Order: sequence, then C-alpha cells, then structure tokens
Amino acid sequence: MNKKIAVLICVFFSIASQSQNLKLEEIMKGDAFIGVQPVNGRWSLDGKKVYFEWNPNNEIGLSTYFWKNGSSKPELAPLKEAEFSKFDFKVNKVSDLFYYIDKGRLFSYSAKNKVSKKLYQQSSPISNLQLGFEDGIVFFEQNENIFKYNTKEGTIIQITNFKKGKAVDADTDTDSFLKKQQNELFQFVRDQEAKKNWNLAKTNATKSDFPKGYYYGKNALENIKMNPNGNYATFRLTEQADTKSEKMEVFVTADGYNKTPDTKEKVSVNNFVNTKFGIYNVAKDSTYIVNFSSLSHIQDVPKYLSLYEKSSNKEKADKLIVVQDPIYNQDGSYAIAEIRSQDNKDRWLVSLNLAKGTFEEIEYQHDEAWIGGPGIPSDSFDSGTLGFLGDNQTIYFQAEETGYSHLYTINLKSKKKTQLTKGDWEVRDVTLAKDKKAFYLTTNTTHPGNRNFYKLTVSDGILQSLLTKDGAHEVSLSPDESTLLVRYSYKNKPWELYVAENKKNTNLRQITNSTTEAFKAYSWRTPEVITFKAQDGTVVHARLYKPQTDKANKAAVLFVHGAGYLQNAHNYWSTYHREYMFHNLLVDLGYTVLDIDYRGSDGYGRDFRTGIYRFMGGKDLTDNIDGKNYLIQNYGIDASRVGVYGGSYGGFITLMAMLTTPKEFASGAALRSVTDWAHYNHGYTGNILNFPETDPDAYKKSSPIYFANNLEGNLLMLHGMVDDNVEYKDIVRLSQRFIELGKKKWTLASFPVESHGFKETYSWVDEYGRILNLFNDTLLEK
Repeated sequence: MNKKIAVLICVFFSIASQSQNLKLEEIMKGDAFIGVQPVNGRWSLDGKKVYFEWNPNNEIGLSTYFWKNGSSKPELAPLKEAEFSKFDFKVNKVSDLFYYIDKGRLFSYSAKNKVSKKLYQQSSPISNLQLGFEDGIVFFEQNENIFKYNTKEGTIIQITNFKKGKAVDADTDTDSFLKKQQNELFQFVRDQEAKKNWNLAKTNATKSDFPKGYYYGKNALENIKMNPNGNYATFRLTEQADTKSEKMEVFVTADGYNKTPDTKEKVSVNNFVNTKFGIYNVAKDSTYIVNFSSLSHIQDVPKYLSLYEKSSNKEKADKLIVVQDPIYNQDGSYAIAEIRSQDNKDRWLVSLNLAKGTFEEIEYQHDEAWIGGPGIPSDSFDSGTLGFLGDNQTIYFQAEETGYSHLYTINLKSKKKTQLTKGDWEVRDVTLAKDKKAFYLTTNTTHPGNRNFYKLTVSDGILQSLLTKDGAHEVSLSPDESTLLVRYSYKNKPWELYVAENKKNTNLRQITNSTTEAFKAYSWRTPEVITFKAQDGTVVHARLYKPQTDKANKAAVLFVHGAGYLQNAHNYWSTYHREYMFHNLLVDLGYTVLDIDYRGSDGYGRDFRTGIYRFMGGKDLTDNIDGKNYLIQNYGIDASRVGVYGGSYGGFITLMAMLTTPKEFASGAALRSVTDWAHYNHGYTGNILNFPETDPDAYKKSSPIYFANNLEGNLLMLHGMVDDNVEYKDIVRLSQRFIELGKKKWTLASFPVESHGFKETYSWVDEYGRILNLFNDTLLEK
C-alpha cells in the first residue's frame, strides 16, 4: 500500500501518527483545546494583588481572577472588585487620592481609607481625564470642551468654548436688499434697531469672563489637552475626507435580510486631509493656529516620484502633516509635540512656545521608505515613545538612526543628544521608573526571537539583566517596583503568569496553570530556529519542523505568516497556535515544515523591515524560495514536492508564488489573501507601495491579479465572506480572471459567516481539512 492510499484511508478530519494521535477537529478548537491563557495582567493600587482575565473552566468568555501572596491558586474576583481593577487611575505623586472615570462619571479613591467617592455626574458623559500640576486639580473633557475641577474647593469651571459650525452674525442678512429697504421705509424698524444697539452696548460694558466661542466649522475636533498649569489648551482640527467606503454583503443574518455595512476606505491620495494645530490661551481668551511651514524638509519630494516624468515639474508645496497632542514636563514649562508627514516619510519633534504659538525644531527623522519600528508607530496619526526624565528638561524617545530602534535622550537646554542603547538589536518596550532616573526595557538583545527584560540607569548606561532566558517576557511592575508580574511563554509552552522579585537575574514563580490535559498529552515539538542566507546575502530566520528520519517523506510545506510586519520565527508561543499544532500533525505524517520570517518581518531592524518597499512579492517571496532551496540542499527534500500556504499577507505571498514563480511550488493554499493592493486599506498599503495615483508601477508588480495567466500548479483559495479587512471581493475578482483566462487548476472555498480571523471551530476544521487534502494529494508520492 503506498503512502497516499494509506493517508486517504484515514477519516477525513482525523489524522493518527504512529505514536500519538492528533485530531484536526480537536486542535482547530484553538484555546478550547490548548487552554485559555491569562491576559491583561495588572496590579492592585496597593500592590498586594494581581488581576487578570482568564477562563480556566472553558466557559463562554473570560472572567477576572486575582492572586495574592500566600494564595495556593488564583481566585475568581467579585464583579465589583473586577470592574474596579480595570479603571485607568490617575494620581499625583504627592497625593493619596486616585481619580478615575466610570461610565462617564468622575470618582476619587482614597488609598488610605479604601473609599470611592463620586465627584461629578451629568447626563453628558465625561472623558479624557488629566491631572493638573497643582494637587487637587483635575481636567476632563465634556461635549468637546475642557473643564477644570478643583476637588478641594468643589468648583467646576468650563475652560474652553469650542463650537462646531460657523458663528452666526445677528446683523447679517443674506437678503441685504430687503433689509435695506425695510430700514428705509419704516420708522418702526429703525426704532427697533436703535433699541437693540443700545442694549448691546450696555451688555458689552460689563464684560463676561466666560470664554468666547471658537467655531471650528465642519472639521473634526480632536486631541484636546490641557497643560498641567491650566493656562493653555491644545487641540487638532482635521478636515473630513470625502472618500468612498467599501460595502460588504452579509448573507447569514438573524432576520433573513441581507445587510451591506460599510467597511474601509481604499488606499489613495484622496485620504490625505488638512489638519491644523491650535492653542487656546486661557488668560487672553484667544485661540490661534500654529504655522509649521518653517519645519525643515517640509517641501522635500519623495525620491520615487522622480521615476515618473509627469511628477517632476510640480511646484513644491508643504507636505500635509499631523501634530500629536503635546507631552509636558512636570511643571508644564516644556511642551513637546511629535509631528508626522502624512506620507509617513518624515518625523519631527518640536518644542512648543504655547504663549507665542511658535515652535523650535529639536529632532528630525526621515525614511525614504516609511517611518516605523518598535516604539515608532507606522501610522502618521499615532505617536511613539516620548517622555521626560526627572530633571524636567530632558526628553527620551526611540529612533532607527542606526538601523535598529534604540533609546535616545535630548537635553532641551544644552541640546545634547545621547544614545542610551546600542547594538544590532531592538528596544521593544520602554517603561520609565518612578524616580525617572532609570528605564525598564524589553529588548531582543540575546536573540531576535527573544523578549528580554532589563533595567537601565540613565547615569551609567549599563543594562542590568533581570529576565533573559529564551522566550518572551511581558512585564508589569508593582506600584512600589519591588515585584514583577510576568507573562511568559516558550516555543512549545503557552503563556502563563509568574511573579518575581525585581532583582538581577531573578527567578520566576508560576501562579497560573492554563493548559488542558488533552494538550499536555501530546509531546509538542520545540521547533529549531535556524538561519539561512538569502540570495542577496541577508540572514533570514525560520522555524524548522523536522520528522524522524525513518518517517520523512521528502515532501515539504512552507508556511508564510500574515501581517507582513510580524515575527513568527521566535522563541515563544505563537499567535499562530493552530498552525503550530497543524505543523506538528504534518510532521507526524512525514512532512518537513519551514516557517520563515521573510523580508518585511518584525524583529530584525530597519533594513529588514523596509525590504519590501515598492515591491511586495519581491524579496519577501524570494526569501521563501531560498528557504525551499535550503531544505532541498540540507534535508533531502524533493524539489517537485514542496507546497506553500498562509493567510492574509501569507495568502498574498502564496498567490505571488503560484502566479509569478509557477515552477517553484507544486501546490499552494491562499487564505483570506490580498489579490490587488489598490483595493486594500490606506494606512498599511500607503507606507509600503506609496499610492496608486502616484506610484502605479509599484501596485501593478505587487498585485497577484495581474499575473493570473501564469497559474500552473494546484491552487486552493479560502476566504471568509464577511471579511471586513481583506474583502471577499478580492478573491471574487481573481476568480473572474481565472474564469476568463480558462484556468482550471484552482478551487475556491467560501465561508459565509467568517470574517478575516475565523471564529467558529467548524470553519477552521473545514478550512484546514481542505489544506491537508491538497498537500496529501499533490505532494505525496503516487
């Protein structure tokens, strides 16, 4: 009996290895099979308890649990205590009182007396709670205006008077001829006008101290923020783009009628909007807009435009920018704002003079591809790591100046810039210590696939190792910084919670046990993280799953992770846990599996991150082909029996592999895949390919739909019909191309109730059953 027949004898969705059983219908349950891991770990205000969301009993959803020192195991938190633990508390370090918002109401909480007190409640909810520099002063937002609450005096004052629309001039009449005629003809009208003017003059003689109205038209009013002294409010006005949204057809509904909700806007220069940054001066009761046209490089033209002759003769103009709300030092004497160009190739840090409405540029960064990296979001409407040290005049931030995201400081008085961390690794997360003289850093110092935890004292610049073993550490410090709450995982060990002392090379003490007996019954492999050299000499990391020599069938499967900028060849538990288990199942059947962090993946620095600029399906695809060749050269894989699969960006790469390099792979399974980047969203796509109107060549060479005629191998496409990320329309358009071109070696499986990330176990089972059948049918020896 040959291998293919032996496999087909198995039940369609149940696969047995010789030593242990893995069933597709079980592993595709995901966390219900593995065990639900704890999330959102946090400390109580007094540091005596830790709270987290968990589901150890396989209930419908998560509940809040707590653990405290001396507990034998975590306990279910009472509902009121659970909700209290989730509030975003604000506290002035000289005070015992914490402030928080609950359902649009303002509360205080005394840590000493353990008592909450409701301070403010109205029918209009409040939001955006901020503390003033002076103890007892809080600011909040209500109806798009800032209010000042003096908790000691019990007074509430409206600080701003922002109003949507235009000011109405009572003396203005659009029908000016009729108004003039009435005034000329009738003494009554002239008398009424005289009385009105006399009353107005009397009213104006006694000036009100209520803030004048500031009308902001049809713009969106965003990011309202008060400076700590209560002297200035800043805000952003954003023009509303007149763009179309995609509409999605929903077929399976409760009432039996189709629905067509809006989903997203396509990538386009039409999504660029004018924004303005405004300052309201409380003392002068005046509002002014800051002019940023003197920013350096604000009229620079991206290099790619020189490839298009029609673009070279355009008049230079200021780039459209986005100004984030400022961050302040403790006494409010400095206000620092981050600014991005909307094409996301430029980033500035400026010091604002709120009194004069001017600024001083203190840092400029440029990337001809796009600004991004850890601590530096790739969204021009978002802000990165930015804050003040304890001296009140030194800021810290992250930058990819060396090719890796590192931590820097600038002293605003001396202008001295200092690089605090160095090396071919990245600072992944930054927490400033309470004394503001040290940082706690999450890095990948020891290996690109680790998440280590260190303390860095600013004065000596020495990294003190706290948690450095292989795997990932997500750390929350107790309020007094004496204890660490750690969420840790390893390649074959899901996430659990631990506590540890805050000391050098500390030891973890486990407080949760989440994995099920069914999960623990199987000997899960620890995939080796290997490296190979791509054809351009770049070192590429990958996870390798190898069968025992006597079971190897000389067939291989390449898995392509999604998201593009994501890391999966790491040393901790993967977000692709179903795929991890599926790969174990494949190895039981004799397959070799390679999971590659191709170009564009996270964790390897700026050049690796931007390696796909202007050509998705270029180096990211050749990295996968180089990985295939690595298997052929080192593990005896038959070049004619290699398949490829992946979802989202992984589905896109699968399509590019099957359509632009049709001789490389015998078969491919493309899940929820982008087929034409001109139909994807603005923020993600515009960074990598610029915009269809300005860089059409990048879109054409990066979109699988243009290469549909090249299909030779066996292609399986799978897509959720209510996918509001990659529209179902994407796969429909490609299917129509295949039909028109007369292509036969493709199939499409549609999932009527699934969005981009599948939810239902039966959908997962059906999807991966089809993928498994594809590989068994096309890669095993006949």
